[in-house]
Amino acid sequence: MDSITHIVLGACIGEAVAGKELGKRAMLLGAIAQSIPDIDFLLSIWLRPVDNLLAHRGFTHSIFFGLIICTLAGWIASRYSKGNGITFSRWVFFFSLEFGIHLLLDGCNNYGVGWFEPFSHQRIAFNILYVADPFFSVWLGIGFAGLLLLRSDSANRIKCVWFALIISSAYLLYSFYNKISIESDVRSSLSRQQVTPGRILTTPTPLNNWLWFIAAEVPTGYYIGYQSVFDQNDSIDLVFFPKQESLLNELKDKEDLNKLIRFSQGYYTVEKRGDGLLFNDLRFGQIAGWSDPHAMFAFHYDLYHPDANLFVVQQGRFSNWNRGTVEILIKRISGDRSASKP
Repeated sequence: MDSITHIVLGACIGEAVAGKELGKRAMLLGAIAQSIPDIDFLLSIWLRPVDNLLAHRGFTHSIFFGLIICTLAGWIASRYSKGNGITFSRWVFFFSLEFGIHLLLDGCNNYGVGWFEPFSHQRIAFNILYVADPFFSVWLGIGFAGLLLLRSDSANRIKCVWFALIISSAYLLYSFYNKISIESDVRSSLSRQQVTPGRILTTPTPLNNWLWFIAAEVPTGYYIGYQSVFDQNDSIDLVFFPKQESLLNELKDKEDLNKLIRFSQGYYTVEKRGDGLLFNDLRFGQIAGWSDPHAMFAFHYDLYHPDANLFVVQQGRFSNWNRGTVEILIKRISGDRSASKP
């Protein structure tokens, strides 16, 4: 998830676990502990873009790293923060809880998290929440604001915590239900259209959990479409994108390519555009594809110009957004299929 969500969530959990002993310092420590896995952003200073893709949410987001860093943080806290009644084992629990929730929440996005590094490069991605979902985060933000305003000895502080955690958790469960419902609609629609996919990817579109991006894999490419939980039927309009792997034969050095394939978990297409050869990672959806189903993919890495990919994850995420695309997004969420181009 985005950094702000991790910070406010960490503060709320910190208050719940150690607020009685530490007062508002528990919020600060919780926010810091929740942010520990994201120290991998420092690596981007030295790494090439393709290597940074795998380093981000890699080792620092692993269970192995968590065991080490949480034990170390617990030892440091118990040694230098005495007199508050918190034991070493409870400190370890405090940091482990924050760390574990961070890993679990990031696993709900589409980027992929290296839970099992360095022993396995398998990435975990449940594709349940968009990386920044205001409908998940707003309740945590309200709870956080309440904790900042209330006195340390106020009995209402714990109410703020439970308000934030219960509603955000309920939204997470609701999002999981949406995914199950969407996947059922997708399989039904594909069956009627006589498409037999090898794999199906479903992931939320930006800033919401009601309109979902769909990629159905077949041997020669992918059928792409969108489905809202408010659509009146499960007849999904699909557009075919060929994989075009043969274009990769032009590459002499395939080291970067192999890393991109690993990062994309195999969900990719290749296309020539201008003087570039683009590797598209389909997991990140299209650039406002709900308004134009033939739009470019948000994640497009230029294999011919590696140095031009510094912000490859962010560059297409909100490209071409304007009032019109937002209005179409809202209409499409509501179940209005006519809002999209044919």
